[in-house]
Amino acid sequence: MSPRRRQHGEPVNGMLLLDKPGGLSSNQALQKAKRLLNAQKAGHTGSLDPIATGLLPLCFGHTTKISGMFLNADKCYLAKIQLGVKTDSGDCDGTIIDQSEGNTALPALPQIEEALQQFRGQIDQIPPMYCALKYNGQPLYKLARQGIEIPRQPRRVTVYDLSIIDFQKGFITLRVLCSKGFYIRSLAQDLGEALGCGGHVNALRRVGVGAFTIDQTVTLEQLEVLESWQHRQRLLLPTDHLLTHLPKVELTAKTAHYFCQGQSVRTLKLPKPGMARIYAEDNSFLGLGEVITNGTVSPKRLFV
Repeated sequence: MSPRRRQHGEPVNGMLLLDKPGGLSSNQALQKAKRLLNAQKAGHTGSLDPIATGLLPLCFGHTTKISGMFLNADKCYLAKIQLGVKTDSGDCDGTIIDQSEGNTALPALPQIEEALQQFRGQIDQIPPMYCALKYNGQPLYKLARQGIEIPRQPRRVTVYDLSIIDFQKGFITLRVLCSKGFYIRSLAQDLGEALGCGGHVNALRRVGVGAFTIDQTVTLEQLEVLESWQHRQRLLLPTDHLLTHLPKVELTAKTAHYFCQGQSVRTLKLPKPGMARIYAEDNSFLGLGEVITNGTVSPKRLFV
């Protein structure tokens, strides 16, 4: 029997709201933060492209058990789109494949506003080839780099807000509040097609994920100037702080014992059926439970 591999770092738990810099992949940013916090286990909650900056929630330790909840959260972006230039990737990292001649071919603001109408509300959007969706186990972006085009099925997504916040000839900056599964890259390409001039993402910044906003973030530089990983760990949000949208259930010492053994328990003063945060009498967070209609709560994710 081979010896168990020794884990490096500390058993750090919690979430860091990182302001990801441009030029790094989400995983590269995660690994840097993991090293700075001296953490054993870490994961991110949905990637940002290397050109993108902004809010990237990073989970550490047992908080990684709930990272999937943030994959389903609504997102908010500031997207700068360059009109009149098409690239093979749909962003500024790609190769230019078509370009309008002169500013006279570019649409005016009223035309852009009219074209945006079709991208608001519930829409069917075709994912771009340059994305992390997989085909036969291969990410689409790897196939795209080989010049391979795979047919993609449209997906139903929701755009809650699509507002023009800045306009200069050839460049438009949009605020986009959207559901999971929405691709800004596809929006830029589709808007360019609708206007007949082409378009691509020139810059992208994520400013919101669920209830979290960009003003709550820290940068890698801010982490680096702190003198120790112990000081950096103080910036982590506790796991239950991320679940305040769920009702709270407090268990007695006896019922908490059985709950932590993986058993369903009965208790008084339960909220309506659904997911809930479960605590012991001393207010220590035990995990997530599901409230059942018969007055019981069943463990779903334990953090003890």
